[in-house]
Amino acid sequence: MNNLIKLEKKINSELGTKINTSKIKHNCVYLNTDSQDLIEIILFLKSNNELKFSQLTDITAVDYPEKEKRFKLVYLLLSHQFNQRIVIDYNIGEKEIVTSISSIFPSANWMEREVFDMYGINFKDHPDLRRILTDYGFEGYPLRKDFPLTGHNEVRYSEESKKVIYEPVKLEQNYRNFDYESPWEGTKYLKNQKK
Repeated sequence: MNNLIKLEKKINSELGTKINTSKIKHNCVYLNTDSQDLIEIILFLKSNNELKFSQLTDITAVDYPEKEKRFKLVYLLLSHQFNQRIVIDYNIGEKEIVTSISSIFPSANWMEREVFDMYGINFKDHPDLRRILTDYGFEGYPLRKDFPLTGHNEVRYSEESKKVIYEPVKLEQNYRNFDYESPWEGTKYLKNQKK
């Protein structure tokens, strides 16, 4: 814990104006910043010989559709030498374009593509920003809270056509109508059949 306190103090003393809030939680240092300050913070954490955060372990996002700045982008960094982790996050609006960090951490290439594919967040200066987990003609972004649970299209193999076909999702309504009567009294559809 002592090392994390020193780490937090060092980061705040060096990057004080760039950090909105910092805290220690779950054996990690959490930093909140603004999107325009991310590159400078990442470069400082990676290149500083006292810190050596040389690995980007993940980039992800969280969707808050009711907020003005809908998405929270989260970056997880690891220092192998000191066995320390940092979590950096900031909020962005739905139409905002974020600067790519793939020139700093090449592994960010795939991670940013995943975030683009699942949330629709665009990254400026990304070398190859295209879908990575969904099909080319896929509609929408599956991890957004407003994406329908059933999706828009259904994919199946057609024996007649001998190929994969896409169809609009069709839900059977008899699985959606619930009868809340007591099971001891019998359900309405069984009572109606007896008459």
